Amino acid sequence: MSIGLLSREAANLLVLPNHGLHVAGFFVAFIVSLVLAWVTLFIMGRYQCWKGSVLTGHQVQHHESKLEHSQFTSADGVNEDLALNDHMVDILFSEDPGGMLQALEELEIATLNQADAELEACRTQISKDVIALLLRNLASSGRLSTQVERRMGAVFKKQFLSLEREIREELDRKMVALTAECDLETRKKTENQYQREVAATEEAEELLKRVSERSAAECSASLRALHGLELGHLRRSLALQKEEDFARARRQLAVFQRSELHNIFFAQIKSAIFKGELKPEAAKMLLQDYCNIQEDVEELMDYFQASKRYHLSKRFGHREYLVQNIQSSETRVQGLLSAAAAQLTLLIQKHERAGYLDEGQMEVLLERAQTEVFSVKQKLDSDLKQEKKKLRQKLITRRRREMLQKHKEQRKEQLSLGDAFRAAEDVSQYLGQWRSLVAGHIAALEELQECLDQAALDGLRALTLSLSQRAAEELWRLQNSAVAQELLRRGAPWLFLQQVLEEHSKETAARAEQLEAEERDRDQEGVQSVRQRLKEDDLEAATEEQAELRRWQRCIFA
Repeated sequence: MSIGLLSREAANLLVLPNHGLHVAGFFVAFIVSLVLAWVTLFIMGRYQCWKGSVLTGHQVQHHESKLEHSQFTSADGVNEDLALNDHMVDILFSEDPGGMLQALEELEIATLNQADAELEACRTQISKDVIALLLRNLASSGRLSTQVERRMGAVFKKQFLSLEREIREELDRKMVALTAECDLETRKKTENQYQREVAATEEAEELLKRVSERSAAECSASLRALHGLELGHLRRSLALQKEEDFARARRQLAVFQRSELHNIFFAQIKSAIFKGELKPEAAKMLLQDYCNIQEDVEELMDYFQASKRYHLSKRFGHREYLVQNIQSSETRVQGLLSAAAAQLTLLIQKHERAGYLDEGQMEVLLERAQTEVFSVKQKLDSDLKQEKKKLRQKLITRRRREMLQKHKEQRKEQLSLGDAFRAAEDVSQYLGQWRSLVAGHIAALEELQECLDQAALDGLRALTLSLSQRAAEELWRLQNSAVAQELLRRGAPWLFLQQVLEEHSKETAARAEQLEAEERDRDQEGVQSVRQRLKEDDLEAATEEQAELRRWQRCIFA
């Protein structure tokens, strides 16, 4: 019994909870967990700080590098260049051959405006690079502390970005205002033109009551055509005026931006002198160097302007030749088709004059022949429309691919200029690198565009001639088979028919040779015109002319 009692007491002792030990264990575990948590958070925090500092260092380095030298070619400029190149394909594929040269002139104006914007962006980037180089050279000579150089550079960058943002916003406002103003002017002048047309039509109707119905119809058609030409001329002149207004607004803002860049630089120099960070002697030397370099920058921009003008003149001289070539090919094609269609009519009329057909039979055959000719021409128009659509898309895709590749290559070369900027010690040397880079880029782009334009012409010309010759051959087969069989069925002698067909065959060959020779002569005239234009717009002459303008400017404002 005593053993059982002891066992129960031991059991009771084992199951009784010791609250003191539990509390002590809880506090020990809590403190240990808290310490471990703090240690873990401390380690993670230090790691994140270290990682953040490394990333920040990289970002600051990249940001400083980007601000020291950035590309002046924007994505908007590239997209606009691609759109203008697409428009050249649209001109070549136009259904209105008579309006091609006018459309080309409008494209030339838009391209000149875009070229001015690109050169202005180039000028702005060069100006910012020059300021950065001058400050760096001043710091390396010990006349300016590195800390002050960095601070001034940061202020310059901030103010430059703010200025560019203000210029863009102001340009957008001006474009919106000018667009609204031009649209209002267009509506007014179009309404006035419409009222004049109504008055002229009413007056003409009164006069035409006294003439025959046929003459009245011809006069009305001529009057409508005249009104259409007047309206087209009005719209083109208004569109050109709009482009000129836009270009004038851009030039005004460009001049304002140049002036503000100088003011920002001068204000920072004045502030540095006032704070004692820059000695007056060093500031005077810095400003003297800055003014001297501006002369070099202006000469460089004169060269860029002359080079761009020369290459654009060459481009549009070549494009004018391409448009004339397309029109010449169209003349040749229409000549072939007209000759083939005329021979069908002549074949039937010769048999009527020879007495093998009466007038009624001739009228029936002529009507059938005209129906067949209309069917062949309609099929040709449909085939041309479909094939031209495919070819146009193919050409635009190729142009965009090759132009984008060229722009990509040139962007890489611009990035390499950033390395040259960081290593440059002499501003003149750096400007020389800019000159070589931009001149090379302009020439390379012009060469590529000329090749793409020529490829577009060759493809379109080959397609048009191929389908047109097929249609002409169809008309000749119609003459030699269906019409010939119908004439034989109506009693025409085989020998007479064969003689006429042989004459027509010789005339067809002679006419084809004549049309080809005329096209070749027109092409030669176009080539001579392009050569004369290039001779007149020589690059050296354009550069000298730009330099002469600069000399006159100095004389006037001296």
